[in-house]
Amino acid sequence: MIQICAVNGYNEVGRNCTAVNVDGEVVIIDMGLHLENYIKYTEDDDFVSVSEKELVKVGAVPDISSIKDWKNDVKAIVIGHGHLDHVGAVPYVAHNFNAPIICTPYTGAIIDITLKEDRIKLSNKIISLSSNSSYQITDKIKVEFIHVTHSIPQTVIVALHTKYGVIMYANDFKFDLAPILGKRPNFKRLQSIAGENVLALIVESTYADTYGKMPSENVAKEMLKDVMLGVDSRDGAMIVTTFSSHMARLTSILEFGKKLNRKIVFMGRSLAKYVHAAESIGLVNFSKQAEILKYSKQVKRKLKKIAHEKDKYLLVVTGHQAEPHSVLSKIASKEHEFKLESNDIVIFSCRTIPTPTNIANREKLERTLKAYNVRIFKDIHQSGHAAREDLRDLITMLKPKKIIPSHGNPLHKEALAELAEGIGYKKGETVLLVRDGQRVII
Repeated sequence: MIQICAVNGYNEVGRNCTAVNVDGEVVIIDMGLHLENYIKYTEDDDFVSVSEKELVKVGAVPDISSIKDWKNDVKAIVIGHGHLDHVGAVPYVAHNFNAPIICTPYTGAIIDITLKEDRIKLSNKIISLSSNSSYQITDKIKVEFIHVTHSIPQTVIVALHTKYGVIMYANDFKFDLAPILGKRPNFKRLQSIAGENVLALIVESTYADTYGKMPSENVAKEMLKDVMLGVDSRDGAMIVTTFSSHMARLTSILEFGKKLNRKIVFMGRSLAKYVHAAESIGLVNFSKQAEILKYSKQVKRKLKKIAHEKDKYLLVVTGHQAEPHSVLSKIASKEHEFKLESNDIVIFSCRTIPTPTNIANREKLERTLKAYNVRIFKDIHQSGHAAREDLRDLITMLKPKKIIPSHGNPLHKEALAELAEGIGYKKGETVLLVRDGQRVII
């Protein structure tokens, strides 16, 4: 018998965590943070010391009390990719289980650097598994990583192979046919696995209500090119902010920065963290092309030094969601000796993640930037998530017997259920809308 427990990530976006029980042996897939709740509680400080109990109470990490009766049966913790809403709770929660953590090399590097920075010791062994590879967890369960594209390197769809059939876990992915970094999705394997009896597909629903196909990262690159190279920026600063883990986007920003003959400086702790993790396994080599400054004091000194020659620099900074302690927010609020003026350019290579806190922070930051009369370019971005037609293609390829929408609020999940009903599934029978803490038997 197979039971699936929707630990967290089924009522909203964040805190992704799912447990699969196969005849008494349990695999946990993902162990993520709820970023807004985490940042609110820790105030996004450089170093924080908080307990798991406190973080559960404020809804920042998965509440594993829903699987307390499975605790001693957990055989592995499997992580699909390195975004914090999928891996960020590992330092706080993984110690509860006598089980290894299985992840791709880049995700493993992110875990390692996080543990070192936050001075956390974790006894769980980290097993590095490459994309398009398999690992036998127990006699009953084998895990397979199937390569897909997303906005962070080495993202995989997780396949759990059992004697009953396969459980597929697709949080998050997109079908990018022309990725900037890495290979195209492994469509051949996704098509062939349908013949191995896919019992259930646990799949993100974040953009299930967005009609069409999610555009390629190459489209975002052309949007960036149009702004960075197509606008007269000779006499002012150019500041770009984007997701710190988005190595493909950062690659494009570096390319255009060099064409502008600007000296490139990366500023901010999270940027340094993800770049150094990627460099540690040979994914990128940004340090040869840019100066990377991690801590606030380093950033402050540098901004003071270049304040009178800012037209010679491209600043890539944290603050795409206007986080109060980010570099961009501090520049805007005059915490640094770096004056913004009317000929300066600020590029948001992202979209606002639509939570009340993010929306309020961005509105406040944009009001401040507009007061300086800087040139603002917003939404220079394409998402790393599957849109409605990508989701249809995945379902059609895998032909799962049941679909469990995840990674979304109730409206997102309803949109995916509606899509599935249009191709022959039935809500309540073959499409299961579950909530946090709920268990289903497959």
